[in-house]
Amino acid sequence: MVYNWIESALFALYPPTCVLCGADGAADRDLCRGCAADLPRNANPCRRCAEPLPPGAPAGTLCARCLRSPPAFDLCRAPYLYVPPADWLIGRLKFRAHLAYGRVLGALLADHLAGVDGPRPDLIVPMPLHRTRLRERGFNQAVELARPLVRRLGIPLAADLVERVRPGQPQSSLHKSRRQQNVRGAFALRRPLEAGHVAVVDDVLTTGASASELAGTLRRAGAERVEVWVVARTPP
Repeated sequence: MVYNWIESALFALYPPTCVLCGADGAADRDLCRGCAADLPRNANPCRRCAEPLPPGAPAGTLCARCLRSPPAFDLCRAPYLYVPPADWLIGRLKFRAHLAYGRVLGALLADHLAGVDGPRPDLIVPMPLHRTRLRERGFNQAVELARPLVRRLGIPLAADLVERVRPGQPQSSLHKSRRQQNVRGAFALRRPLEAGHVAVVDDVLTTGASASELAGTLRRAGAERVEVWVVARTPP
């Protein structure tokens, strides 16, 4: 109750302002309705990895990559495409430490997930950063995105369940063919997993190498189902 009162007071003093156009925000968020409607939707994704399917492909089918070599996770939810302005918003969060953008993006992801039918995961696991990267950045963007999901969906957050034991190179700097090798053996659990259905949260899915490696780690620890929840998916 006290938190809600403080939050209401802050909104009265500092009303939300759209981070994209500067207009008044809507739904108590720093994003207006127009800019929210203009975000690039992932309209027809692969039902496993959420890669946008080619024009004319039947809805709910698998992409060629998932048919050849399915990832270790069961499905990916990615409501947006990693193109302007979604990529700009994610970049400002990730590389400029604008945590308000994390609240906006996390709330948008929560909106999408709240409308999805089916059983919800028992636990949310943010994609971990290696301690060196975490020290440099000062925060984990996946944790910031997960916080609105926890509040909206009521699923527990396990921010310290998994650690990244191998730093590796930034995935964005590597060719697709080297990304799987870069993350092999990168994750380890700090304690036993006590959940059968887990959601891994991250900002973007590109090749899915990191998400698949983490999903494999969780499966070996006893997870029966692993979903991946990201804000955006890169186009092919």
